[in-house]
Amino acid sequence: MATPLPQDDPSLSVEAATVVERPSTWQRVKRNGSVRIGGIALAILVLIAFAAPWMGTVDPSLFDPASRDLLPGKAGEITDLDGNTFEHTFRFGSDSFGRDIYSRVIYGTRVSLVVGLATAVVAVAFGVLLGLCAGYLRWLDGPLMRVMDGIMSIPAILIAIALVALWRGSLLTVVIAIAIPEIPRVTRLVRSLVLTVREEPYVEAAISLGTPTWKIMLRHILPNTTAPLIVQGTFIAASGILVEAILSFLGVGLPPDIPTWGNVMAEGRSQFNEFPHNILFPGIFLAITVLAVNILGDGLRDTLDPKMAKRA
Repeated sequence: MATPLPQDDPSLSVEAATVVERPSTWQRVKRNGSVRIGGIALAILVLIAFAAPWMGTVDPSLFDPASRDLLPGKAGEITDLDGNTFEHTFRFGSDSFGRDIYSRVIYGTRVSLVVGLATAVVAVAFGVLLGLCAGYLRWLDGPLMRVMDGIMSIPAILIAIALVALWRGSLLTVVIAIAIPEIPRVTRLVRSLVLTVREEPYVEAAISLGTPTWKIMLRHILPNTTAPLIVQGTFIAASGILVEAILSFLGVGLPPDIPTWGNVMAEGRSQFNEFPHNILFPGIFLAITVLAVNILGDGLRDTLDPKMAKRA
């Protein structure tokens, strides 16, 4: 005798399975605390750089010998290019030439951010080109990577100092001198990714269909390097900002008349015991900027790296 089928009973109903939708990459980036903290801090610095003329600053090159070595918050005089003298409050004090440190630090934010961004763009652009060639073109891999190994064997700061010493100190020279030591690191990163991706079935299918080499490299391989390159670019930008400050502090970077954090600290190091504010304020801005970029890079790495994202 057949067993009767049970009647529909709410108590026996199976709970419907809920489909969990995985968050997109952009959603994961927005939820990451490190990305938010680093991004907000960096956005504030960018805003400061753009709003420098409206933040109570004066021309960072203006000076008055009568207002030398003033403490923060003291009032003094500034002489403009026309010879007119006016009253001014030195929020961060003044240096040994009577220049406003507050104005020099605020305007120095522009130089540091430009150097960091330009260094990252140059290093990533050349690194991607060389890495794609080394990883995909087997006959070029050996010679090219030996050149990259040779560059990496020399300390980056020594290469930068040598290149700046050979050429006239300028913004372009400093960017190139800082970017060259970073190119081998990007090249090795891209090469390792290309060596993995070129064995994928869709790449082999494109090759069998007679797709041109340049189209395979740009359409099928390059997009797979985007996430690691974004992370690497943030660390290169932080390193570029720091190395530029070191070069300027050593006197081999940008000319002293250009307001950079390294130049401000270099001019105040001889009077550090009596007037520590000459180094304190640009040092704080430098530390905050490098820390913000590094925190942003850490957050992007945790979000864009598949292994780290899977753990999260």
